[in-house]
Amino acid sequence: MQLKRGKTRAKVLEKAATGREREEYVLRLYVTGLTPKSTLAINNVRKLCEQHLAGRYELRVIDIYQQPKLAKGEQIIATPTLIRKLPLPLRKLIGDMSDTERFLVGLDLKPRHS
Repeated sequence: MQLKRGKTRAKVLEKAATGREREEYVLRLYVTGLTPKSTLAINNVRKLCEQHLAGRYELRVIDIYQQPKLAKGEQIIATPTLIRKLPLPLRKLIGDMSDTERFLVGLDLKPRHS
């Protein structure tokens, strides 16, 4: 990446991060009924979305017992699974989303540690 005169790498990265901060997120959470793990995942995702994506997300919770065709179409192999449909690229996270760091990195809301 070639930088224009006067722009530092930090400013370029800050601008890129600001663009990500305005994007709308389309999320799908696949669960298996109202099991304790499913309920925990639903609560965790809602809480984290409100904290980090307030007003910029659409979350749909899908029970694979009630809508198995949707789960098959998304190739869900474990639950709970959170899919980030937008912004691209598509991302999948498996688990109850209790690890905030993993959630943020998985949705590209925070950079990975090297």
